[in-house]
Amino acid sequence: MSIKLELYRVFKAVAEEGSVSAAAKSLYISQSAVSQTVKQLEEQLGVRLFTRGTRGVSLTSEGAVLYDYVRSAMNFIRHGEEKLAQTKALEWGELVIGASDTITSCFLLPALEQFHARYPGVKLRVLNGTSPEVIALLKAGKVDLAFANLPLTDPALEIRRCFDVQDIFVAAPDYPACPPGKVLSPEELAGLPLILLEKKSNSRRYVDSYFLQNGVLATPEIELGSHDLLIQLTRIGLGISCVIREFAAGPLSRGEIRELPVEPPVAPRSVGAVTLAGVSPGAACRRFLEMAGCSVPHTHTKGAPAP
Repeated sequence: MSIKLELYRVFKAVAEEGSVSAAAKSLYISQSAVSQTVKQLEEQLGVRLFTRGTRGVSLTSEGAVLYDYVRSAMNFIRHGEEKLAQTKALEWGELVIGASDTITSCFLLPALEQFHARYPGVKLRVLNGTSPEVIALLKAGKVDLAFANLPLTDPALEIRRCFDVQDIFVAAPDYPACPPGKVLSPEELAGLPLILLEKKSNSRRYVDSYFLQNGVLATPEIELGSHDLLIQLTRIGLGISCVIREFAAGPLSRGEIRELPVEPPVAPRSVGAVTLAGVSPGAACRRFLEMAGCSVPHTHTKGAPAP
C-alpha cells in the first residue's frame, strides 16, 4: 500500500523528539494533527509504532525498524534535492551533446570551451555521429541536445536554427576536367568523378535532392563518412566533391581546393540545435544553447526546419 510521504515525515519527527507536543512544535502543526497522523500510519501498516508514557513516547521494536529506513529515505531525498539545486545552479551535473565531427570542430568548440571554463562542475560529453544518428540518440534519451543539418521534419523534435550553410562543389586547383571560370550544370557535375558523403547523412540526402530536382541521377565513385576526408581526397585530385563552404573555409582560403561555379547553385540550408518536443531543456542545456547562439526565440520551430 502506498503511504503518503507526509505521514513518514511526522512519524520521523515524533521519533526524534520523543514527544507529540515537541514534534507538533517543530512541524508547526497542532498536537491533535500529529496524533491523528501517527494513528493513521499505524492503522495502514497494521503495527504499533510508539509506546506512550507519562514522559512522552518511545519507539516499539517495529517502530525502531521503520525509523531506520525512514531516516535513510529522508536523507536520500534531502541529498537529491541538494543535488537538484546544484544542477539548476550549474554547480553539478552532466550535459551530453550529439553532433558530427565537423559541426563539433567547426562550430561547437568555442561554446564547449566557454561552458567548461564557466561551469567546471558540469561534466560535458560529446557523442559523434551523422545527423540521423545523433537524432536517434536524442530520441533514445542518450543525449540531451543534438546538433544536426536541416531540414528535419519530425513533430517529436524542437528545432532552433543556429546558422546557415552553403553547399558548394569543389575541385583541386589544377583539376583538368574543370578549367577555371567554366560554369558547370548539374548534368556536367554528375558526369565527373564525384566524391560524396555516405547516404545515411543529411548532407548527402540534400545533395542527392539537388541533382534529382534538376533531373539528374548522380552516382558517386567514392563515398565517405567524414567531411574532412572529402576535402583531402579532392585536394589530391581524385575527383570533385560537395562540401559546406563555411566548414571548408581554411582549405579554400589557402588555395588547396577551389570552388566550382555551378548553375543553378545548391540552395542554402541551416544547422540546428534539436531537443525533444514537449520536454523542457535542463538548465545546462539552456545555458549551452545561449553560448552557442541558438536560443533566440524567433528562430525556434517545432518539428520543421527554421525559415
